[in-house]
Amino acid sequence: MTRKFDVVVIGAGPAGMSAAIGMRELGLGVLVVDEQPAPGGQIWRAVEAVAPTPTGAILGNEYRAGAELVARFRGCGAVYEPQTQVWKIEPTWRVFLKLDGQVEAVRADQVVLATGAQERPAPFPGWTLPGVLTVGAAQILLKTSSQVPSQPVWVVGCGPLPLLYMAQLLRAGGRIAGWIDTSPPGGWRRALPWAGAALADLKEIGKGLKWLYEIRSARVRRVRGATALRALGEGRLEALEYVQSDGKSVRVKASVLLSHEGIVPSIHISQASGCKHSWSKQQSCLSPDLDEWGQTTESGIYVAGDGAGIGGAKAACVRGEIVALGIGMRAGRITAGAASARKKKLREKLDSLLRLRPMLDALYPPRASILAPSNDTIVCRCEELTAGDIRKAAAIALPGPNQLKAFTRAGMGPCQGRQCGYTVANIIAAEQKQSVATVGYFRIRPPLKPLTLGELASLNIDEDKS
Repeated sequence: MTRKFDVVVIGAGPAGMSAAIGMRELGLGVLVVDEQPAPGGQIWRAVEAVAPTPTGAILGNEYRAGAELVARFRGCGAVYEPQTQVWKIEPTWRVFLKLDGQVEAVRADQVVLATGAQERPAPFPGWTLPGVLTVGAAQILLKTSSQVPSQPVWVVGCGPLPLLYMAQLLRAGGRIAGWIDTSPPGGWRRALPWAGAALADLKEIGKGLKWLYEIRSARVRRVRGATALRALGEGRLEALEYVQSDGKSVRVKASVLLSHEGIVPSIHISQASGCKHSWSKQQSCLSPDLDEWGQTTESGIYVAGDGAGIGGAKAACVRGEIVALGIGMRAGRITAGAASARKKKLREKLDSLLRLRPMLDALYPPRASILAPSNDTIVCRCEELTAGDIRKAAAIALPGPNQLKAFTRAGMGPCQGRQCGYTVANIIAAEQKQSVATVGYFRIRPPLKPLTLGELASLNIDEDKS
């Protein structure tokens, strides 16, 4: 028999957990599914097991603070199913799940997408070599298994996450060969309009300055203004090559290279569900159009957390609470007046938490080279297509992303465009002299995760439970 819930929440990070807690307090039946083995999301990954350990101390107080929310989530009464993938959502709403080789369809009155964010794809020559990872991937290894690279690492990128990870790595006894800071020049001039927000939130600014102090104290080599980055090696990473601001080419030995160019909302499920999205100039990405309660243009689908726009863990929690109120109001579990009164306070808190975000976006925009990679750079990792391949196809009959997908198979691999979608859109926009907002994005279709015929054959859809 098909299981039925008032709400299905997809994702057990800060937003998903907060939404589930809020909805359970209103008496709603909630199912939370998550791909990870334990709640916490990326920011608080494995926090239950790691917070009391020395690694928890290395990761810092903000990481360990997640353990309290996880404990509340565990005790809220929501049905929680980890290591579960969502591969399709049908209107009205039927959510298709995959766990341990078996698939199931679950019915829900409403759905919350709390899928968080992903690292912005940042292709450069050699980024597919073994030994080249993202900073986020390296941090996952530190959080889940206390893994520290045995060799000194090179870090390429900008933004808060590289600073945080480098500080954590140094505390854990790791070594940093060098940091190529890819922040575009003139950051503080761009950020000047939000200087007042910085003065009003010195605690948050202080965290970043503390990380910088730790990095400088370790005498980490910092290279600014570098261009033409290349990872080199036969079968694995052996060297890193870059051009200095003075035009001089430099090649250094490297066995581990970590890259990061910011994060963007995870929009695959909201795109596949037909929700309308708009281009954010501030964050250089797409984000779903939402009403004041976090509901998308598809009635009954809500988005909470960084999937609604990058804001961080604390903001994600507040967004989850607002979504819970909106769903509770729609389900008749709380009056409109009571929900609005509570939302007003939450909105004020959210605005305060997001106060610094415009300044950070101005300081760390994506560097131009990741939006216009060289012709020999692999753009679509799944199909091994280069930027040159995409440019040649883009010159044929002025295709959009979906027609180009048919021409080249870009975006048709296992990642379904997660690692190439924005790069392909930017290349098309540049070739056709249009904006990325005009060009658009891949059309996302199910299955959203790889699915075998055997798994599909296990699907048994009976009449709903009464």
